[in-house]
Amino acid sequence: MWIRSALAYRTSFVLMAVANFVMSGLDFVAILLMFSRVEALGGYGLPEVAFLYGLSAVAFGLADLAIGPANRLGARVRDGTLDVLLVRPAPVLAQVAADRFAPRRVGRVLQGSLVLGYALTRIDVEWTADRLLLMPVMIVSGAGIFCAVMVASGAFQFAAQDASEVANAFTYGGTTLLQYPPTVFAREMVRGVTFVVPLAFVNWLPASHVLGRPFPVRLPEWVAFAPPLVAVACGALAGLAWRAGLRSYRSTGN
Repeated sequence: MWIRSALAYRTSFVLMAVANFVMSGLDFVAILLMFSRVEALGGYGLPEVAFLYGLSAVAFGLADLAIGPANRLGARVRDGTLDVLLVRPAPVLAQVAADRFAPRRVGRVLQGSLVLGYALTRIDVEWTADRLLLMPVMIVSGAGIFCAVMVASGAFQFAAQDASEVANAFTYGGTTLLQYPPTVFAREMVRGVTFVVPLAFVNWLPASHVLGRPFPVRLPEWVAFAPPLVAVACGALAGLAWRAGLRSYRSTGN
């Protein structure tokens, strides 16, 4: 229904998709401006930073396209319109994911894919079988991890109600963090996004293996191939949090 609604005015849809493409691309423009003054950022050259940027942007874009509305569940909890979803014969999470589905968000995925394509043509990497295997694994697993974070943030809003900005700190803030090398951040920050909210498994850890860089924290080499396991674990925990939040929902009264 929302796709048909978005395509009803084709010119408007195209303009919105282009605007989404341009707005998301401003983050990379900022990176290009930095590299107009420096040759390396935290020891990483422009192609390597573009590689991190592209992986993060594509993974987050796919997650936002699939389940982005869960990140903004607080509005439905506050005004009681979540009740409408509860009486329909369909899973609530699926309805939340489809709510106000915006195909224009594909602009972010396209923009990230173009940057990633540029990076792949410029980075100096010996493409062995394990490195080639990691490319689709990183994108799919990264999208799964971001989806889990969005679902968990939605579950948190059952209790906090007006916490969309807190959720954005881990979603939009997380993807922005991952677009830069881990070497520019404090060690405590890197440990936090590795062991607490495991966003580092979206690109930092597997990309370190692909680029031949030392891991940002002392971990064995095999963790570069752990993103699928991390995505499954995060999804399971997010699912438990979602069910707990849904059971605690008591509507807004009258």
